Amino acid sequence: MKKNITRRDFLNGTSVAIGASLLTPWSQTFGAIDPSFNLGKGYYPPTKTGLRGSHDGSWENMHAHVMGSPFSSDGDVEENYDLVICGGGISGLASAHFYRKANPGARILILDNHDDFGGNAKRNEFKVDGKTRIGYGGTESLDTPSAYSEAAASFLKEIGIFTERFYDYFDQDLYKGMGLSKGILFDKNHFAEEKLVIGYGKKPWDEFVAETPLSSQAKKDLLRLTTEEIDYMPGQTFDEKYEILRKTSYETFLRDYAQVHEEIISLYQRWGMSFWAVGIKEIPTTAVQGYGGMPGVTHTLPRTGHRGNEPYIFHFPDGNASVARLTVRALNSDAVPGNTMEDVVTAKIDYSKLDGNDKGVNIRLNSTVVHSRNTVDGKAVDVSYVRGNKTHKVRAKKCIMACYNYVVPHLCPELPQAQKDNLSYSVRAPITYTKVLVSNWRAFAEQNMDFVYYTNDLYKQVELDYPVSMGNYEFGKTPDDPMVLHMCYVPWMPDHYGADQWRAGRMEMLSMPFETYEERVLAQLDQALGHSGFDAERDIEAITVNRWPHGYTYNPSLTWEPEYLSDADKPWVKGRATFGNIAIANCDANAGSNTKSAIDMAYRAAMEVL
Repeated sequence: MKKNITRRDFLNGTSVAIGASLLTPWSQTFGAIDPSFNLGKGYYPPTKTGLRGSHDGSWENMHAHVMGSPFSSDGDVEENYDLVICGGGISGLASAHFYRKANPGARILILDNHDDFGGNAKRNEFKVDGKTRIGYGGTESLDTPSAYSEAAASFLKEIGIFTERFYDYFDQDLYKGMGLSKGILFDKNHFAEEKLVIGYGKKPWDEFVAETPLSSQAKKDLLRLTTEEIDYMPGQTFDEKYEILRKTSYETFLRDYAQVHEEIISLYQRWGMSFWAVGIKEIPTTAVQGYGGMPGVTHTLPRTGHRGNEPYIFHFPDGNASVARLTVRALNSDAVPGNTMEDVVTAKIDYSKLDGNDKGVNIRLNSTVVHSRNTVDGKAVDVSYVRGNKTHKVRAKKCIMACYNYVVPHLCPELPQAQKDNLSYSVRAPITYTKVLVSNWRAFAEQNMDFVYYTNDLYKQVELDYPVSMGNYEFGKTPDDPMVLHMCYVPWMPDHYGADQWRAGRMEMLSMPFETYEERVLAQLDQALGHSGFDAERDIEAITVNRWPHGYTYNPSLTWEPEYLSDADKPWVKGRATFGNIAIANCDANAGSNTKSAIDMAYRAAMEVL
């Protein structure tokens, strides 16, 4: 097991070379006040392609600060607010909504280091043949809205989201009606040959297994796992099995209980990477039935108490970027025209109206917060941030940290050490969502396929976009229409354990140039689709790589997590305690990588500062 990751690495495990130009004057000098911070009429980041997500320009200042660049928080206060929010993702935007709902006249400033608001809920727009195609560059759906808290459910309605409408907008029968199914592209390093086999979970299992390049014994084992009703832990009660399997990895279950051939381990090793960001050696056996496609557990541990009536359809064409857009509209209607959840999908945001005006809420992009401190008299908070190579300071009665919780100790150095340690516990997992605009999707339709799982390549999967039409936006329903493909890459570090793999993966991700991502996109699509007439050089119109080195919120459900006597003992709960006039939001504060957690933590933080 490798242990060469040091605490000096930025944000719990990122080692990035930072040029000397980032370590000098900006951290020493305060710039003159800019009365407008105007972004200009032509400013519209959703149409940018290339390397996006944590894009160049969004991370360098904070990396330099944490890596030891000298920083002075001295300087004059340039503006005064009732509330300053550090982080313009869904949690930060929702914090502003909740605070202003209770205090309508409040002046609020939201600071974010990216060139767009929304945090990981990022929108990608493309143009082809005069048509607009929209993709999600991060947070993709409102998962299981029936389980939302009262505060979160009310928030959705207050910003204009009515989830029941998605039953009309999401075409649940399109791909099914065309006979499309999943394919697996077996690699030649672990199997007899490189081969694409289509029909996983749809074809009769004996037919599908017969087509695979598995060895004869592995074929028998896969057929047994998928078709036979076997209890691999006979003589034990459900509760006894559950206690064992919740700390037993799926890999161990397959190897030691189901006793399958090692090729089956290789087949499923990366199956859940896009959900858990780890391989099956760290995914509890009790969790796999909820994800789908991972066989062998059903008759050992029958699934109980799950919600099976709510489909995964609560998805805007740009994912939860529309949730962010609707929240901004509620905060500043001048910037986001329209008045419904449908028209926000095609609304053209006027970014020049987000900031520098007399409205109650200003959203200031391209602004990296580097320091936050309660004033000596305890009546306010001074927040310093870097924008355009100048350091600025604002003062507010209250402050909400709605950013990655791990960085909060660097922004609030006066925090008690115990709280810093708890905030540092929750390491985020790196993940990349790459969107590929293709001129048509005939090669998928001709192969009766809507998804490809790669057993061993950079990208774990490629799939057709969710079939959603809303308002004036029409999804490309025929194979001759342009399509935004979704490809997912999560660094797989089998030699590392626990959160160390995310630290190492982050290093790999940040050191990878756009050209590497592009090369693998072309190669992997040609692999899966080339024999059906697809030509990557000809048929790909654009590529946007949404790189999130700090992507998924820490997941406490994996095999290494210790037991806690109560919620109050959990590090992320201890870490989110209010410190003077500073409260802490973001889904990190709930260890839940979902929009519900982001909203719930925003509500809690807003109530604390109120």
